[in-house]
Amino acid sequence: MEYKKPKGTRDILPNNYAVWQLMEAKAKDVAGRFNYAQIRTPTFEDASLFLRSVGDSSDIVNKEMYIFKDRGDRVMALRPEGTAGVVRAVVENGLLNEALPLKLFYFANCFRYENPQAGRYRELSQFGVECFGTQSPNADVELILLGKSFLESIGIKNTTLQINSIGCKTCRAKYNQAMRDFAKENNNQLCPDCKRRAEQNPLRMLDCKNTDCQKILQNAPKLKDYLCDECNQHFAEVLKGLDTLGVEYEIVDTLVRGLDYYTKTVFEFENEVDGKKMAVGGGGRYDDLVAEISGKSCPALGFACGLDRLESLVDKNLIQNKPLALIVNAGQVSTAQVLPIAQKIRNLGYNVECNLAERSFSAQMKYANKINADFVFIVGDEEIQNGTITIKNLKTGEQTTKKL
Repeated sequence: MEYKKPKGTRDILPNNYAVWQLMEAKAKDVAGRFNYAQIRTPTFEDASLFLRSVGDSSDIVNKEMYIFKDRGDRVMALRPEGTAGVVRAVVENGLLNEALPLKLFYFANCFRYENPQAGRYRELSQFGVECFGTQSPNADVELILLGKSFLESIGIKNTTLQINSIGCKTCRAKYNQAMRDFAKENNNQLCPDCKRRAEQNPLRMLDCKNTDCQKILQNAPKLKDYLCDECNQHFAEVLKGLDTLGVEYEIVDTLVRGLDYYTKTVFEFENEVDGKKMAVGGGGRYDDLVAEISGKSCPALGFACGLDRLESLVDKNLIQNKPLALIVNAGQVSTAQVLPIAQKIRNLGYNVECNLAERSFSAQMKYANKINADFVFIVGDEEIQNGTITIKNLKTGEQTTKKL
């Protein structure tokens, strides 16, 4: 039987892993500079955690979750996104009792059963940050700066920041009723998903990808006309903060994000490649989610991006590989004799390969070119006798002998 990877998954091969190392290193660096600490959570959780937090009107819950029963007959789910698990971990471990705001970042493999597309897989790698314990609009501004800083750190600079406010439960209730009325007036022209969303969560209609629905929804009520004074003031302060920092943005009335837990500020970074626009990261505020999971009220906000989607956009010139050296044993010198030398050089922080395949001298030199080594360190009978090593730079051809 010939085994192949499951549909919608991928193998990240060694020749491309330098890009991933760069993204992960830059993510850690940027998150650290904003004082975010790393957290890890399980790949699977009780399914009700996601059903309750992500929202039963979202496509993730309705169409994309991987749900299964374990041997204890418990209903579990592979995480479809990172935030819910982090919130559960924060509550369960009492982290909200520590100094606030609490700032956390994570890397997570997430799972969604959707049609595979370029940069979108059924198993996806996500970098995310979550901030707990502050209602300040300045926290929204700083979160956007973090996302922008990360994207720029990996060479993605020509992004457009799209932003909107979807209000709180109070003002959104009035908007939901207006959208239900609009849906009834246009019921015959809406897709089945929008008809269902109109009953469950009318806000989700704005996220419909059906082109016919998009045309109809251009005439739908505008969320901004229903925001309460508090939500209006919060959004104005966020925009003022971005203006002060010189961060350009575009207010998009239909931007709602794909998860039900968002409140107030939502945003996305959009990138255009070959005339095609795609979101490369986004997030927003979710002030009600902690209370929804734990019963304890705590404002919060977060940002996340899919690393699979970013991979092709990374500036490869930012990758800095350490020089690779092959230690070539010559004459009567065995590989076993040069292993201690290799270890000393590795301890200095260099990348070193040895003759583990026991090749001849000429075959070792060919192998050095094949693995694209920068140097060969030659250790032969003469070098052993004199306590020296011959270093050849394969890029320039320069050769020198130095004391070991």
